Amino acid sequence: MTASMPHVMNTYGRLPIALSHGQGCRVWDTNGKRYLDGLGGIAVNTLGHAHPKLVPALQEQVARLIHCSNYYENPLQERLAAKLCELSGLEAVFFCNSGLEANEGALKIARKFGHDRGIARPEVIVFEKAFHGRSIATLSATGNPKVQAGFEPLVEGFVRVPLNDIASVQAIADTNPNVVAVFLETIQGEGGINPARWDYLRALRALCDERGWLLMLDEVQCGIGRTGKWFAHQWAGIEPDVMPLAKGLGSGVPVGAIVVGEKAKNVLGPGNHGTTFGGNPLAMRAGIETLEIMQADGLLDNAARVGAHLKAALEQAFAGESGVKEVRGAGLMLGIELDRPCGVLLGRAMEAGLLLSVTADSVIRLVPPLILTTAEADEIVALLAPLVKAFLAEPLPAP
Repeated sequence: MTASMPHVMNTYGRLPIALSHGQGCRVWDTNGKRYLDGLGGIAVNTLGHAHPKLVPALQEQVARLIHCSNYYENPLQERLAAKLCELSGLEAVFFCNSGLEANEGALKIARKFGHDRGIARPEVIVFEKAFHGRSIATLSATGNPKVQAGFEPLVEGFVRVPLNDIASVQAIADTNPNVVAVFLETIQGEGGINPARWDYLRALRALCDERGWLLMLDEVQCGIGRTGKWFAHQWAGIEPDVMPLAKGLGSGVPVGAIVVGEKAKNVLGPGNHGTTFGGNPLAMRAGIETLEIMQADGLLDNAARVGAHLKAALEQAFAGESGVKEVRGAGLMLGIELDRPCGVLLGRAMEAGLLLSVTADSVIRLVPPLILTTAEADEIVALLAPLVKAFLAEPLPAP
């Protein structure tokens, strides 16, 4: 427990501030200090804070209807589902509350898909450094032993391979008749901002078509316009069979979704899956308004343009800095990999007035709101670069 939150379970390494309110890409703590938000609630606050179009829409919905059971038709669900199908080219949607739930549902689809084909013990190909959630099943699909430690036995039915190595997937295809799906993040988030190559995604799509497998692309963090297209896989010119979404879909209101194509849309039927809170009117209104505002305000183009500007500025700022291994990512989903663990930068950036995260021990992650301006991108670099350079100039800790 922490001294200031003694009744809350101690499951997070929290920083010693509490945020009070926000406006645009700025937030203020309860002491009045202002921060530039380079984290966006971990890729959640798509529209920033207190968006002038989103706030009144959600206020109106709260006054109308927050929740109703899925015993009844919900026109807002159909409206948001139709929009997601239009944007993705897929055919149907199941709504839930989070990325974990969307990924869990995707795994259930894969299992049921296999059983429907007469495979008694279906298996799913998953990837090293992946992160799909913290339930027992999604934890088992995740490729991080530190996250899995202490929760064994893990769920069986997963075959793990390295990312961007089509030969390893082909080898499994040639030897394992129980495989029913390939499941990966289009850009790994918690694993260190590791993109799947576009040619690799095309090769996976072809292999899944050849073998009759489902291609399941986790777009929980990299979807909803973050890379400059609605979904990151669209850069590769393909469509998945199953696509879990969450994070940025509701601009802070919890919304998860599983978007499916022809091969997967009828796998689950009544009684196979469900949710109490998923798809409630408030969440659906948040999703609808988020997508409509993104379109009206040109936020995909903004994410691509400002993201490219930010990436170039970071590369220039760290040029010749031997401790910076790579700046990578797409749009406003960027990672700066250092040659050493850098978790200490989380607190130092906070003190300097910048919110960010460190993932995979040595990767600084930037996933700001998609409304970020080039001036604010330059400010991120101006705040961050001196901190990183000073950190890299310190002696390495003794092994």
